Amino acid sequence: MTSTIVIIGAGLAGAKTAEALRDKGFDGHIVLAGDEADRPYERPPLSKDYLNGKADRDSVFVHDAAWYAEQDVDLRTDTVVTAIDRAAKRVEFADGDPVAYDKLVLATGSRPREFPGAGRDAAGAYYLRRLPDSDRLREMLKGANRIVLVGGGWIGLEVAAAARAAEVAVTVVEPGELPLITILGREVAQVFADLHTRHGVDLRTGVGVDRIEADGGSTATVYLDDGTSLEADAVVVGIGAIPNVELAERAGLTVENGVEVDAGLRTSDPDVFAVGDIANAENPALGRRIRVEHWANALNQPAVAAANALGGDERYERQPYFYSDQYELGMEYTGYADADDRVAIRGDTGKLEFLAFWLRDGRVVAGMNVNIWDQGDAIKELIGSGRVVDTARLTDPAIPLSEV
Repeated sequence: MTSTIVIIGAGLAGAKTAEALRDKGFDGHIVLAGDEADRPYERPPLSKDYLNGKADRDSVFVHDAAWYAEQDVDLRTDTVVTAIDRAAKRVEFADGDPVAYDKLVLATGSRPREFPGAGRDAAGAYYLRRLPDSDRLREMLKGANRIVLVGGGWIGLEVAAAARAAEVAVTVVEPGELPLITILGREVAQVFADLHTRHGVDLRTGVGVDRIEADGGSTATVYLDDGTSLEADAVVVGIGAIPNVELAERAGLTVENGVEVDAGLRTSDPDVFAVGDIANAENPALGRRIRVEHWANALNQPAVAAANALGGDERYERQPYFYSDQYELGMEYTGYADADDRVAIRGDTGKLEFLAFWLRDGRVVAGMNVNIWDQGDAIKELIGSGRVVDTARLTDPAIPLSEV
């Protein structure tokens, strides 16, 4: 029986790995090490309910503080792992003795992509990834009059919605034609653009940010590449994330757009697994390798990795999933679409009650339900079936999805 399992990364994926190991009967030593001061927490609330004040701080944590002692999990917060010695099968720490492992799970997550121009570290520039980042943003929104968001992705738009709820003036600067257009396509992306415009967001598309300048106080100037400038109390940068793969690279694991793992979440070393944001995994349901930076992977992959670390042979076959809440729009997205997949709409986009489907070779590869909450399972079934569909029937609300 494996006696020691070390988990590097004390976020949702790391905590769920520890939980799954105990649930599956593992009674050996579990070390859960992360470089954050807080115990493991979930990240979606940081740009949603916690940021906008609808949830309190305690609600974001994966387990209560006593759980780790009760489950005999050696939780090490504020702990930096410096190296993985695969030959000796041990993990080395910046402060403390190395720990030998029988199995190792990497759950190191990702970090915000920094603004590439001048002013990335200027006073008044904010990034959102960790709980203290959300704390800072909450406090900033209480006193700000106007902010600029650099990037119109999911994080940027969710922060924009929270800021408008706090009656802060918001400008979103997005270099693409529309926010989210590379993910959702023009028709669905336009729904989100119109939503934010209706709520008073100044949406600047097709333009980038040249530099950010701050006066050292509470104001900043954002210079756009079209020659215009914007004054703001704060600038929030949301231009993507970078997987934290440096430890894996130094350890000699195969790294390409994340840490490459098989369908059982094993890396190129059979004693090392990877879960969450960093896992570039073979997905049997999709027939391709994908890396998805969404909450559902961090939540669900650990059970498979834990089973296999204990000698099992399970595969992670779930369809990708994520959700977002912005103003009166709530949505869930299932599947995995490419930018050139065709979009079909069922319902009324103007009323924000519709289903969107992405089709490839006549088959539904992804679906999104917007303010329609009883169709999620039917969408999953339709994607999983792989059947060729009649688009006219697919977009007809009178026909059940099971009969398309």
